[in-house]
Amino acid sequence: MSRVCQITGKKVMFGNNVSHSKRRTNRKFMVNIFTKRFYLPEEDRWIKLNVTAAGLRTINKNGLAATLKTAKAKGYLENNL
Repeated sequence: MSRVCQITGKKVMFGNNVSHSKRRTNRKFMVNIFTKRFYLPEEDRWIKLNVTAAGLRTINKNGLAATLKTAKAKGYLENNL
């Protein structure tokens, strides 16, 4: 499972740990991702999505059907859902 949100498209970012002496070493900023089941009443079925916390808030704000439609249009979601 790659750590990419299927709603927002967020993924792992890279940066630096910076010590007190300003010495820099590489690090990763991991995504706060969950595997969550959602009920889709239009198709009368459950779907599983890998979503971030921001993606959950987007679904709560706009609704599941509208959010899935925009995610497919942006290419974050594969077409087999």
